[in-house]
This record gives sequence, C-alpha cells and structure tokens, in this order.
Amino acid sequence: MSLGNDVWSFVILGLASFRLTRLLVYDKITEFLRSPFIGESVERDEDGHENIYLVPKGKGLQKWLGELLSCHWCTGIWVSAFLYVIFFMYPDVGWPAIMILSVAAIGSIIEVIVTKLIGE
Repeated sequence: MSLGNDVWSFVILGLASFRLTRLLVYDKITEFLRSPFIGESVERDEDGHENIYLVPKGKGLQKWLGELLSCHWCTGIWVSAFLYVIFFMYPDVGWPAIMILSVAAIGSIIEVIVTKLIGE
C-alpha cells in the first residue's frame, strides 16, 4: 500500500489530527472519557450570559489528564504523535482510521461553512 505523496500525507494527517482532537476535547460522545478528569464551572458575565470553564479534577495523574483533555493544543500534540506512529508503523490499521477521521474533518468544516452561510 502506498501512503501517497508527502504533501497529501501531511494534509490527511493534519485533518485526522484536527478531527480526533476535537472528538476527544469537545464532542458530547466522548464526555464519558473526560468526566473523571474534568469538571465544569459556570459563571455569568455582566450581560447575564453563561460562560462554562473546564476545570481539571483531583491531583497527580488525574489532574494532569484533566489539564491535557481540557486543552485542545495539548491534546492535539499527543493525538498528532499517535496518528503519526500508526500511520507509519501500522498502515493496515492506521491508514483506514486516519482516512475516516480526515473525511469526517472535511465534513465538519463544510458543515460549519454552510451553517455560517445559511445563518442557522
């Protein structure tokens, strides 16, 4: 199996990293993975709008994982490293998973664009 041109590999890995990072840090479906490590703090601003802040729980490893999972920049680095390793070390498993995440990322980006254009 050819992993393709380096530029395309970079783009595909970037899209997959973007999607998996968002899945782990923000998506409702993975909330059960974050909940042992992250709590929420709700504060109201001067206009009465609620602002939700993610707060790491506990101490030690629990707090470290909470800090990691509440930061898309931090999680993104580890996700990128993980995807890079499976991309090259286990291409039979890694390539299909990375392609699925990349296609999902493109779909997410298109959805945001369409939503902004339509104004939903």
